[in-house]
Amino acid sequence: MVSSDQRRRQLAREKFERQQQRREEARHRTRRLTVIITSAVAVVAVIGGVTYFATGDDGKKDKTDSAASASPSASPSASEKSAPEPAMKIDKKAKYTLSLKTSQGDIAFTMDAAKTPHTANSFKSLADKNFFDGTKCHRLTTEGIFVLQCGDPKGDGTGGPGYTIPDENLTALGKAGKDGTVTYPAGTVAMANTGQAHTGGSQFFLVYKDSKLPPTYTPFGTMDEASLKAVKDVGKAGVTGGAADGAPKKAVNISKATVDKA
Repeated sequence: MVSSDQRRRQLAREKFERQQQRREEARHRTRRLTVIITSAVAVVAVIGGVTYFATGDDGKKDKTDSAASASPSASPSASEKSAPEPAMKIDKKAKYTLSLKTSQGDIAFTMDAAKTPHTANSFKSLADKNFFDGTKCHRLTTEGIFVLQCGDPKGDGTGGPGYTIPDENLTALGKAGKDGTVTYPAGTVAMANTGQAHTGGSQFFLVYKDSKLPPTYTPFGTMDEASLKAVKDVGKAGVTGGAADGAPKKAVNISKATVDKA
């Protein structure tokens, strides 16, 4: 026989558990919203968009929290994740160069297929199908992290290729510090994602200044000096409307993307 006190305690415990569940669901919804460029202005986005970097203790914002609000992330709908990733056709021992012809000059980066075979293979497959042609780099972040995010066919942070690829090379930048982040050096190219594991698609971000992020974004490319300068110039011009996160003032429209063996 359950006493009235035991019943009250049980009801209180169940109520607490429901509140915790609702809070956790709200946190997940918030993280999802922050990966979309339009809702990630609170700076990280891929960067997507997806993702808090401020300072350290009480009176200062928690760095991992700020990373979450300003992270480079992508938020494709469920319908964007139904197809299988492309069959493996690249040489896994080779290096490849992805070249983008853009309205702000040529941007190129090298991909090491030995370290990121799924990512390199996916980008080659997409480029060969002209997937990136006619798209734009939809998001620039100038505070907390310093990234230009591209690769979304919809141009709003919600698009993708219709499939996802596994995370790769996540230990390449070292072990996370006490704040849960590693440094993504200027010149790094990495995959945006939804904030969950293995949810990369076609969106990627170009790091134009050293940025601290959780080691959950596949680093798969390195820009050459000329390309890094071009992206720095976009970053220097800032975000439309003067915000810290949003569409770049200098529009970066991609007219052609090609992937060739380096």
